[in-house]
Amino acid sequence: MPEGPSVRKFQLLTSPFVGQVVAKVGGSSRKINVNDLNALRLQDSPVHGKNLYLAFVAAESPSGPTAEETVLQKEAAAVAGSSVQEGQEQVCAPHSQDEELQELQHSRSEAPEAAEGPGHWLRFHFGLFGSVRANEFSRANRANKRGDWRDPVPRLILHFESGGFLVFYNCRMHWCSSPRADPASDILSMEFHRGRALDALRAPNPISYTLLDQRYFSGLGNIIKNEILYLTKIHPLTQGSLLAPSDLERLLDCALQFSSDWLHHKLRGQGLHPQIYQREQCPLGHPVMKGTFGPLGAFKRLTWWCPQCQPEVLPGEGDPSPVTE
Repeated sequence: MPEGPSVRKFQLLTSPFVGQVVAKVGGSSRKINVNDLNALRLQDSPVHGKNLYLAFVAAESPSGPTAEETVLQKEAAAVAGSSVQEGQEQVCAPHSQDEELQELQHSRSEAPEAAEGPGHWLRFHFGLFGSVRANEFSRANRANKRGDWRDPVPRLILHFESGGFLVFYNCRMHWCSSPRADPASDILSMEFHRGRALDALRAPNPISYTLLDQRYFSGLGNIIKNEILYLTKIHPLTQGSLLAPSDLERLLDCALQFSSDWLHHKLRGQGLHPQIYQREQCPLGHPVMKGTFGPLGAFKRLTWWCPQCQPEVLPGEGDPSPVTE
């Protein structure tokens, strides 16, 4: 599913429409009544981690954009005409079938926020290959398993009085009273709390489990996890408590820098060229191993690592044995 950098790009695509009134709606969503969005004004479009929020108000209650929204609108205008409308994670190799299945299962089983109910905030959580398009529709670039060249079906289409439109694909939506957002845990936020993140990494848990804990690393997903563990030469099952403080600092620096660089590449229309994720060999030519790791009783994620570049540090007793291929 799209990670933090992708969702930040989605925000830049939506921000030019802040302040505009919805003139017509469409889409296949059955989770919400899309017609409820007619004649509402888009008031804000913040993002937190892997979630995008759109705030709507009655059209007769306009409010001008904040200074932050103005900056976002200028940035979005600079990229709106470029070729970065692609919504899915841009990696060189296609997702394997088992990875796709696990991503889909996770997207469907993830618990919704507690703040459901009446409200004017619409929360978007994107599934595998979820995306947002501005003023264009997604087109099929390959045939499906039946050999059909069918374009993706939008979950939601918002046409605005200005003539522009937004299209949302493969996402789950629900209304909430306010965004559930903690900037201190968002890896792309200026308010990210470094000390709290380091405390989490020091726990006696496999480091790959901690990195995917959205309470401390909101927006960090499986691609980022695999890449930064390889770049820092850390085995995915190494317990954080066994790593030197300098190694944890280096890992955190790598996570923040990699996420920021990936976002900038996306805004320039450049794809990601992973070094270890879905690879058969590492950049040094060593064979890569693949395993399914995750806490007991929780969701397991596919992980790629190089046994030579990322030497194993024996975990403590009680850690589950990985399923490797």
